[in-house]
Amino acid sequence: MLDVVWLVLGLILLYYGAEWLVAGAAGLARSLGVSSLVVGLTVVAYGTSAPEAVVGIEAALTDRPEIVLGNVIGSNIANIALILGLTALISPPQVDAALPRREVPMLVAAALTLPLVLIDGYVARWEGALLLVASVVYTVWMVRASRRDVAEAREAAAVTEEAADQAGAPHATRRWKLIAMAAAGLGGLVVGGSLFVDGASGIARTFGMSERLVGLTIVAVGTSLPELATSLIAAVRGHSDIAVGNVIGSNIFNVLLCLGAAATLMPIAGSLGTRVMDLAVLGAVTVVAAVLMRTARKINRVEGGLLVGGYVAYLTALAITA
Repeated sequence: MLDVVWLVLGLILLYYGAEWLVAGAAGLARSLGVSSLVVGLTVVAYGTSAPEAVVGIEAALTDRPEIVLGNVIGSNIANIALILGLTALISPPQVDAALPRREVPMLVAAALTLPLVLIDGYVARWEGALLLVASVVYTVWMVRASRRDVAEAREAAAVTEEAADQAGAPHATRRWKLIAMAAAGLGGLVVGGSLFVDGASGIARTFGMSERLVGLTIVAVGTSLPELATSLIAAVRGHSDIAVGNVIGSNIFNVLLCLGAAATLMPIAGSLGTRVMDLAVLGAVTVVAAVLMRTARKINRVEGGLLVGGYVAYLTALAITA
């Protein structure tokens, strides 16, 4: 019964945390003159990736590598297939012109990094440290590149203003209020994600599920709920480019930051042979997303439906083979 209480309470905190984070972050974008794309790729992406980082570190310290890897791989699959798919069904997102040449290659590289670090059967501390350094370097490079693009595009100011309005950002002149709102939202996301995973994992273990299956499903979807809530709120409010930036940024940070932090604290054991299907699915959905963003520059409802259908098929295959 207590697990159900944590599950419901976690969902409530996730919803309101996402609402506050999107509003506060978009308001800061307007205040600082930063584009909504940068906000989605940094503040929102880091914030909504916090549950994955917390769960990964906790699982690493308690010697549960299957949870760590299942969390990262499963969350990245859910981000693209489930979250991006649902976002497209609600409000087909327009892909920013900068994404295909800048963030999409990094998205593909992050997906390819996972099988590379698992070739020898574990993610060593030095590999985790390299991933953390890459996370910092990528963030600095991405923000600088985005700022140059914004400076060159005169319409960026209008886009930022629209993003803040659509996200419900208050017209506050004091930045500390916006920072407080974003911080409160981030806190709600972290606590809500943790409560949800605790409740869901407790319920799942009652039915005798393996740690791999728990990591790829319950934990992965649970820690991805902040991304889901944030992206859907942004889409409903009519500014789905924040959702696209959120998904891409979160997938990159899940590999570089979340797996990097966990492996730096404790080497993560993981057989590449047992992860073939999971990594193949992640690679497939990543390539599909990259192609969609580079071609039509808009993900329509049909494509969104196919992504969600693919995710349901993946879950079905997991249930059958578990």
